[in-house]
Order: sequence, then structure tokens, then C-alpha cells
Amino acid sequence: MQKIPYIEVNEICNQLGEGSPKNIKQVFGGDIHTSWQIEFQNAKFFLKRNNRKVKFLKFEESCLKNLQKYINYENLVIPKVMSYLEINNVELLLLEWINMNNTDQQKLGKGLGEMHIESNKFNPKSFGYPIHGYIGTTNQIKGWDKNWIKCFINLRIEPQLELLEKDFLAIDIQNELKTKIETELDEHEPLNCLVHGDLWSGNVGVNQINKGVIFDPACWWADCEVDIAMTRLFGNFRSEFYENYHKIVPIKKGFEKRIIIYNFYHILNHANIFGGSYLRQVQNYIKNILSM
Repeated sequence: MQKIPYIEVNEICNQLGEGSPKNIKQVFGGDIHTSWQIEFQNAKFFLKRNNRKVKFLKFEESCLKNLQKYINYENLVIPKVMSYLEINNVELLLLEWINMNNTDQQKLGKGLGEMHIESNKFNPKSFGYPIHGYIGTTNQIKGWDKNWIKCFINLRIEPQLELLEKDFLAIDIQNELKTKIETELDEHEPLNCLVHGDLWSGNVGVNQINKGVIFDPACWWADCEVDIAMTRLFGNFRSEFYENYHKIVPIKKGFEKRIIIYNFYHILNHANIFGGSYLRQVQNYIKNILSM
């Protein structure tokens, strides 16, 4: 069981205007950062601690604060950022604590749809993100492109292809693959919105009053369908999630093909991080995309 250094606990207390914590306990589940629940007399908080050289939590702070701008609190909750600190080259991200123990995803679906539609009203007329980010531990390249296809290929697919093991995928196959993606996306009109970016079941929940909760984002301005595609990557969300989301954001022609194309980004990322069976999945995705 790890402990938080005193200097960090003291600075957190100063930031919050609180005295000594009533209780501090480590929370397990993530594999990038260490996390704790910090309890004071009248409030609980969630602390993420990163002692790597890479500023993962600075990017997460940006994502959380930007997503907050577009949610309807009646249906969707995003943890509020209480403080971001850097102490002796250690990042600390302090968030509100949210109890989650319900499974009904009706408001989760509705709230995500509302967030996509609301953020679309304020989209920057380009796709991408202004600061360097991360998807897991992999770089998520900053930058903008007014063309969705170019953004997706140049800022997402190509950087992942470059990280693959040498000689794993021949250059001519890579070029054929990118051309096929361009062709399949050519007639699609994306809904440009701020997406969560890493929306699998481990990054969502439902609070005690049935509101949806999303956290651990890797957001960027993208086609809204990239979020929905990822909900189907590691097993679907519950049926009421999709029913309520698509009441707000209707399914467009060609959606099933685009699910495969958009999830290819995440399969590539998992292959680059974990290798093994994900490399075989990359080959399967390539076959599926080229056969469209």
C-alpha cells in the first residue's frame, strides 16, 4: 500500500482550505496512475497521481474542463476539477468524488447525445485538438484540419501505423488501407463535436440518482460517431444507452462500416501498447476494411 508524501497532502489541504484529512485510502483499477480517495469532515475527493515524465494529467484536466462546458447536468455528470498541481515533478489532479452504483444507462445515452449536439454548435470549424494529448500512454497528436478525412488519417491513423513493429505491415498495404478509408468516408457528413475519445465501459458509470457519468477522457473535435463506435469495441453498452442516444443523434447511412474504421484507431493503439493478440486483431481489421 503506497502513501502520498506529506508535502503533497499538505498542499492539497491548502488548495481546498481544509484541515488534515479524516481518511486517505488508495483506490485500485487504473494502470497508468496511482489514485486515492481523500476524505475530509464534510467532503470526499478523488486524487490521481502521476510520477512519470509525461504530463498525462495536464491533458486530462484540459479535457474535463472543456467537456464540462457542453453537458446537461440533468442527465450527465463529469467529475469537477478541484485542483491541478505539480510538486517535485509529480502531477496531482484532484477531482470531486462521485459514488457510482447504478446500471441503468438511459440518462448516460441521452446525456452523451446532448453533449455532442451542444458542442457541435460551438465547433471550431476544424477537427483535432489544440494541445498534445494521450490515448492511454500513446501520444495523441495535436493539430487541426478542416477536412475530417485528412484529420482522421493524418493525426490518428498514420501516427499509429508508424509505431507498429518494423515490417509488420508493408507500405503498399498501408497506402491501400488509407485510400480505402478515404473512399469509405468520402460521402459521409460528420457531426463535428467534442468527443470523449476513450468511451469504453471502464470510463463510464451511473451515479446514485441515475445520471450518467463519464471520466478519463482523451477528447478531441471529431465525428460524434467515434464515441459510439468505441462503446461497441469491447462489448456493447446496454440497449437503453443506444435507444436514448439515437433519439437525439440519428444513425446515418454507412454507420456499421464506419464503426470498424473508427475502432481501427483504438485497435492499432492497443497493438502498439500491448502487442500479442491485438496485432492479430489489426490484421483482421485490415482485411475487413479492404473488403468493404
